[in-house]
Amino acid sequence: MVINRVGPVSCARIVGTLYAIMGLLMGGVFSVVALAGGFASNTSEVGNLGPIIGVGSVIVFPICYGALGFVATLIGAWLYNALAGMVGGIQVDIQ
Repeated sequence: MVINRVGPVSCARIVGTLYAIMGLLMGGVFSVVALAGGFASNTSEVGNLGPIIGVGSVIVFPICYGALGFVATLIGAWLYNALAGMVGGIQVDIQ
């Protein structure tokens, strides 16, 4: 069995969703760290931005991760299709 072509948009949707989930997890970790750091500091020069950055990361990280994963996979699948047309696809043995 030889994989000659992959659907770029379907691959990009799957990877974009996967990266958005990973971004949500990373945003949660970053949020907890930023909230802990923001509440632990007692400087008032810049203000208490730790909680704002922490909550914002749960929103921004999944969007950024998902969008970048979608675009990178779309380009990668398109390049695979172009190269597979020139040199052949990937041979896969399935039992």
